[in-house]
Amino acid sequence: MKNTNYPTTPIKTAILSFGMSGRVFHAPFIHQHEGFELTGIVERTKNDAAEIYPYTKIYRNIDDVLNDDSINLIIVNTPTYTHFEYAQKALLKGKHIVVEKAFTTTAKEARILTDLAHEKGLVLSVYQNRRWDSDFSTVKQIVDTQQLGSIISAEFHFDRFKEALSLKLHKETPNAGAGLLQDLGPHLIDQAVYLFGMPKAVMADIRTVRQNSLVDDDFTLVLYYNILRVTLKSSLMVREPIPAYIIHGSKGSFIKTRADIQESALINNAKPYTDNWGQEPDTEMGYLHTMLNGKIIKEYVPTLKGNYGSFYDGIYDTIMHKKPCLVSGNDGLNVMKIIEAAQLSNQQNKIIAINP
Repeated sequence: MKNTNYPTTPIKTAILSFGMSGRVFHAPFIHQHEGFELTGIVERTKNDAAEIYPYTKIYRNIDDVLNDDSINLIIVNTPTYTHFEYAQKALLKGKHIVVEKAFTTTAKEARILTDLAHEKGLVLSVYQNRRWDSDFSTVKQIVDTQQLGSIISAEFHFDRFKEALSLKLHKETPNAGAGLLQDLGPHLIDQAVYLFGMPKAVMADIRTVRQNSLVDDDFTLVLYYNILRVTLKSSLMVREPIPAYIIHGSKGSFIKTRADIQESALINNAKPYTDNWGQEPDTEMGYLHTMLNGKIIKEYVPTLKGNYGSFYDGIYDTIMHKKPCLVSGNDGLNVMKIIEAAQLSNQQNKIIAINP
C-alpha cells in the first residue's frame, strides 16, 4: 500500500543503476510513495528491473536519462568514483538529484556540486538513510532528551565479517571511491555529525587486513570536540560484533546493538510503509543506566521504529514545498571534509584539524 496524502502530480524519478542500492534502498520507496513516479531505471544489459517494475522505462545508458526532459529527479547510485561526473551532468540538465554515499571522492568535488545546485536552484541531497535506523533513532532520542547528561564519550561500530573479496570490482580495485572508509565510513561519520555537530579535529588509523585485499577494510577514527571524544570503528573482519553504540555521559550510559531490520527486510522483498515496518525485536532493546531526578535507573529501553521512507518524505517536501533538505549537500560536504582529514591523519600519523 502506498503512503497517501500526496495529491499533486508525482515527481518523475529515474535511478541510474539497479544493483543492490537501486533494487533494495531506492526503488521500493519511490514505487510505494504516491509523491513519486518511478519513471525510469538504467540497466545496461539485464532486464531485472523490468520484471519487478514492468510499467517503468528501462534505459540502456545514462545519457538517455539525462536527456529525458520528463525526468525531474535522478538518483545517482553508480560507483562512488562516478558520482561527481553524473551528478554534475544531471544538475547542468536541470535535474534535482539524490547522490548515494559516499557523496563524492573529494571535498572539492562536493563543494562544486553544492555550489552548482545552489546556483541553479535545484535540490541536492545525499542518501544517508542510516539516520533513520531504529537503533540510531533510539540513541538520538536518549541523547537529545539529556537522559545521560553531558556526553563525554561515544563509540559507534559498523562491523561485518567478509573475509572473501567482493565480486564488485569497483569495490576491491584501488580507485578514488574504493575502500571501507568510503563505503561504511560515511554512515558512521554522518551519524556522529548529525548527533554532535562538526568536530574540531580527527585522528585516524586506516588499515588493510584481509588476505589479498588491495583497499582499506578496517578503520578507527577519533573525532575531537571540546571535551567529547567520538570513536568510529568499522572492520570487515569482525565475526562477533560488540554493541554498535556505547554512549557515556555525566549522568549515565546507554548501550545499544545494531539491530535495524530494514535492510534485511528489503532484501527479502518486503514492502515499506506498512504498520510494523522497521520494528526491531524486543530482544534487541538498548540498556540505560543513569540517574534521573536523583534516582538510579537501570532499564531496557524500547526501540523506536526505523523508517527509511522518512528520507523520501523529506525529498518530496523539499522539492514540492521548499522545506529545508533533511540531508543537504552541505551535510555531504562535511562528511567529505572529515574523510579527507582522516586520510591525511593516517598518512602523517597525527591529529588533523578540521577546517570549519
